[in-house]
Amino acid sequence: MSYILTLLIILPLFTALISPLLLRFLGYRVVAIINSISLLLPGVLGFTYLVCYNTVLLEVLCEVRGIGSFAFLLDYLNLPFLLSISVVTSSVCIYSIPYMNCRFREMLDEGEDVPGWGMYIMLYTLFSSSMLGITVSTNIIEFYLFLELSLIPSFLLIALYGYGDRRRIALIYFVWTHVGAQLFLIGSLIYGMHTGSFDFYNACLGRPLLGFGEYLPGGLAELSSILMILGLFFKMAVLGMHFWLPHAHAQAPTPVSALLSPNLIGLAGYGILRIVITLFPSITRSFSTPLMLLSIATIMYGGLVALRQDDFKRLLAYSSISQMGYILLGISSFTAIGFTGAVLHYLSHAVGKALLFMAAGIFIAEYHGLRSISRMGGFAASHPYLFSLTLFGVMSLTGLPPSSCLISKLLIIAGISSVIVEMGLASMILLSIAIIAGIGLTLGYTFWTIKRIFFGPIKFKNHTSINIYFTAAMAPIALLGLFAFIYPKPFVDILQNMLTQYFTWNLKKP
Repeated sequence: MSYILTLLIILPLFTALISPLLLRFLGYRVVAIINSISLLLPGVLGFTYLVCYNTVLLEVLCEVRGIGSFAFLLDYLNLPFLLSISVVTSSVCIYSIPYMNCRFREMLDEGEDVPGWGMYIMLYTLFSSSMLGITVSTNIIEFYLFLELSLIPSFLLIALYGYGDRRRIALIYFVWTHVGAQLFLIGSLIYGMHTGSFDFYNACLGRPLLGFGEYLPGGLAELSSILMILGLFFKMAVLGMHFWLPHAHAQAPTPVSALLSPNLIGLAGYGILRIVITLFPSITRSFSTPLMLLSIATIMYGGLVALRQDDFKRLLAYSSISQMGYILLGISSFTAIGFTGAVLHYLSHAVGKALLFMAAGIFIAEYHGLRSISRMGGFAASHPYLFSLTLFGVMSLTGLPPSSCLISKLLIIAGISSVIVEMGLASMILLSIAIIAGIGLTLGYTFWTIKRIFFGPIKFKNHTSINIYFTAAMAPIALLGLFAFIYPKPFVDILQNMLTQYFTWNLKKP
């Protein structure tokens, strides 16, 4: 079992780099399947290890003076993130086979030079494996390097394979998310240069460095924490720092959209919880009310703008902004139950949004670029399996059983309730109404969209059959959401107990 986690994280990076070479001997379908398996193994084997042995897995790679320890960590806090990324990226890799074939044909018909399968599979797997690396990092520099590694291949995937004015959109995506990364880096440097280490998890003692950043002199602790949070807000696309997201989603190839929204942006919430709150617990707790108000505003804004969208992918992009508000709402409660809800909501959102983006991509691929919801209708009768999987995706966003979102939203609401009741009657009523309205908006735009797409008059008389790769790739993601609902213990009970122990002296009791 020595260094098994390290090998599992390095495996997809290795398969990504040798993919162009493998294509000389194997077909692109076989190479895609090999890469898909390499991405699936970290999540599945990591989950199996943690549940069977019920012990933290920590592997120290090296120690660098003045920087700290580079190590890989697997515990119940990053397990939902690792498992979600692993299953979604693996499934979408299979989904890419028919989708990118259609995209390559479109680009050839438009007279463009098409980068080969080798380039696509390599960039896709690098992007996916970098997100796996983010989840298991124990050092800020390590976390930042994987964060930047995720930016480069995703930028190239949009620039090379996207739609419309894809190079300009890719540049917007690169610049603004890089601005966020630099703000995070500056805040990290303030912390690391004054403490002599960039660790946020002590590999020697096997515990988080709770409150370690609050020993910075003067106002440097506040400055460092604020810069780190603001930088991660750009990555998370919260209100005011969200403007790059709808453009990137609309023009990115759908397999990339299915990773950007469900997986990448939510990792910023993980960074806030794992790094910023760990290092600056008392300082960040003082931001509870502003964070809560910002999260509610993000939920409302994303939901309201989603209602106005006719482009299926843009609707999902604004929905992602709204869903990030729920994760931030759970974090802003500063309770173990609220944190647990935020973490589980990442998994729920990953399941729901991946399924919905994949459904959107099927219409684009099979119906010659169809994206307008107003041109759809009546697809439930001809595509019942697609309808069922899309409906489960909607349920995974709205909190209806049998989706894990039902549990995550209940936990978030339970966590934030302990904060709201302390604000006085008027504030409690207003904030409660706002949260209920946000939940209502999610129900409204999702089910209204489902109705317009799958029911009503049939607008495409000759419905085509769907490539089996599409629905086969969507099924494992739906099964993950169903599994988390049926067996939530690792994602709820054990995680909540762990968070309570981590933040004993900092958290309010739910």
